[in-house]
Amino acid sequence: MAHNDAVAIVGTFDSKAQEHLFLKDTIEKMGVNTLMINVGIKGPCPFPADFDLYEEISKDKEACMSRDKALRAILLKARELIVDLHDRGEISGIISAGGGTGTHLGTSIMHALPLGVPKLMVSTVASRNMAEIVGTKDITMMHSVVDLLGINSISGHILDKAAGAICGMVKSRWKSGTEKRRVALTFFGFITKAAEGIKQSLEEKGYEVIPFHANGTGGKAMEELARQGYFDGILDLGTHELADEMMGGYCSGIGTDRLNPVSGHDLPRLVVPGGLDCAVFEFTRDSVPEEFKDRKLFFYDFRSAIRLNLEETLFLARQLAEKLSRYNSDIQVLIPTLGWSEADREGGPLYDPPVSEAFTEELKQMLPADREITQIGLHINDPSFARLASTVMDEMIQGKT
Repeated sequence: MAHNDAVAIVGTFDSKAQEHLFLKDTIEKMGVNTLMINVGIKGPCPFPADFDLYEEISKDKEACMSRDKALRAILLKARELIVDLHDRGEISGIISAGGGTGTHLGTSIMHALPLGVPKLMVSTVASRNMAEIVGTKDITMMHSVVDLLGINSISGHILDKAAGAICGMVKSRWKSGTEKRRVALTFFGFITKAAEGIKQSLEEKGYEVIPFHANGTGGKAMEELARQGYFDGILDLGTHELADEMMGGYCSGIGTDRLNPVSGHDLPRLVVPGGLDCAVFEFTRDSVPEEFKDRKLFFYDFRSAIRLNLEETLFLARQLAEKLSRYNSDIQVLIPTLGWSEADREGGPLYDPPVSEAFTEELKQMLPADREITQIGLHINDPSFARLASTVMDEMIQGKT
């Protein structure tokens, strides 16, 4: 992409003209070109824009019948336009400013762009829960602090910094070193030692390891990038997300694609039941919910874990078996029999071998015979397990299994 590609300034120019013209002027004074894209639905753009999408949807009587239909129509056109501009190398980043509707439009358009394209949203609602707004994308949210109703001494300061930020982003030129085969690695806090050991071992074998926090969104992001062809293999160490999804825990919200086959890619995946012994919730030893007081408990920080019971564990085994049964590409399961998290080991607060063994037996019965399950007498955080998992992943990628 050329260094002088433009920053797309996208917004509802019918209501936020001053703010976006301010961004345009400031960005261009910093030596970066701009493209103005109006996605307002109230009326024509009050100034000449490079693309006024209101003019296009205003010709569609069906789209103009209601506000929600108009928003859907203009969003569809904007996403198509932004992808086309990016594919033709005409934009190097995107910025927008707005309230609730503007944030919805701006970030939804940003979602159409791939990882690495700078995306900055100045929003009056950025202090709210942005989980659904940001999702799996590398969107930078900047809180406007004040409402956006023209330029004043505070909003101007915020927008000036936003312009500087997007210019800095599009001017960055960092590239990774030598191209290496990439392995996606999922993990979370309770199995950090395992992840650190696996990363080191795989790097010694010449791989680049791309880690994902198995916190719900992290797993979704990994699956999304896998579908885009980013990886040569997946070492799914932190399957804990399945447990929290089942229980409504801290790492839930995994979507429908987690652990499903990656369509269109022959992608080897090594699956480990990392964290499937427990579900994590936001409570401490001083605020244990009544329904968990008879459980085995692990107090961690502001979060704590409960040991899953037999019924819940068998449900997870059947769910995982159903997902893994769909695979055509190489898939293996590696089970450390001495525990699946730092609290699930002999003497640990979540240790319950009979329940873990029941999981393994159920998984064996439910999986097709050609799905390989290996049990190893190690704990998940043992250095030896990290070396073994790395070796198996390497062999799967090399096609030696």
